Amino acid sequence: MEDIVVPFIAITSIFIGLPWLFLHYMTKWKQAPKITHEDEQLLDELHLLARRLEDRLNTVERIVAADHPDFKPSLSQPEWRPEGRPESRLARTDYTLDRRN
Repeated sequence: MEDIVVPFIAITSIFIGLPWLFLHYMTKWKQAPKITHEDEQLLDELHLLARRLEDRLNTVERIVAADHPDFKPSLSQPEWRPEGRPESRLARTDYTLDRRN
């Protein structure tokens, strides 16, 4: 009896259980909410706002550093290039607004 039950359970789980499990999670994945065009626009606007706020913060830190030599700037302070123009650490990332997943 045991010689028949164990192979039957193994074959049943391989040919019925695993495909059912795979198809079950495939349908759950397809039913998951997707990002809408409005959400995408909101994320782009928030990203631009964060960039503007970082530029403002860097400007304020440069003004304070000019007045107080012992001022220690935050991590978002831009690094100065030889030409004298600041380059933000965020500007060096490969993120562009037109890149989509």
